[in-house]
Amino acid sequence: MGNAHLHSIHVHPVKAVRGLAPREAVVEPWGLTGDRRWALVDDGGRVLTQRRYPRLALAAAELLPDGGVRLSAPGMEPLAVPAPRPSDTLPVEIFRDKVDAVPAEDEAAHAWCSAYLGIDARLVYMDDPATRRPVDPEYARPGETVSFADGFPLLLTTTASLDALNDLIAQGDHADEGPLPMDRFRPSVVVAGADAWAEDDWSRLAIGDVPFRVAKTCGRCVVTTTDQVTGERGREPLYSLGRHRRLDGKLVFGQNLVPLSRGTIRVGDPVSILE
Repeated sequence: MGNAHLHSIHVHPVKAVRGLAPREAVVEPWGLTGDRRWALVDDGGRVLTQRRYPRLALAAAELLPDGGVRLSAPGMEPLAVPAPRPSDTLPVEIFRDKVDAVPAEDEAAHAWCSAYLGIDARLVYMDDPATRRPVDPEYARPGETVSFADGFPLLLTTTASLDALNDLIAQGDHADEGPLPMDRFRPSVVVAGADAWAEDDWSRLAIGDVPFRVAKTCGRCVVTTTDQVTGERGREPLYSLGRHRRLDGKLVFGQNLVPLSRGTIRVGDPVSILE
């Protein structure tokens, strides 16, 4: 573990669409600054993900200085959407969580999202991540919150574990689908220099000076089978995870993290295992 270091950082300003790979990022209690503060919802207020709309993989979002986003997608004119001012909130549902969010003020944003997906869709913003959505109480400490991420502030993966998984794919029935890139797993931070699957045994770590606790192993879903460049789906990695990485009925890859303090992380920072 002496050479373990932060290989890359990934921020997804809008849940389910393509994100950014900055060289550094500020860690807040609910995740990386700007990560998944925006989401698309349907006419029933349900957050939209690639599980049902793999086409979201082809859209992209860049952060604007005010916390807004610039949306782009194939066949669409790019659109800049400012962060909304505090106003009435809209109840939205993300998995089983009920969350208050602020609709984008620009009606053009709703029209853009609806036109791209071919359904009635709205763009919403989490204005106050410190209070809006608690982390799953089964795995949380009091007061811990999260953005529109699936369940936890950050997701960690390692390059060695991806290499090991790709070796398993190469030996399996769908070898033609591999090797898979890391973007299939949509991590927040990627660690290099650790042994394959070493992260299974970590409970506390530090990236640079910022400490984190490991909340739980990450169970994977159909999104991982979605090519993030084409939006097309295959069988891997779920097929190989099902054969080799099944834990408590879930197919696992990566670890969910909760920050223990604020700070800034940078690509190249050493990664220290504290427990």
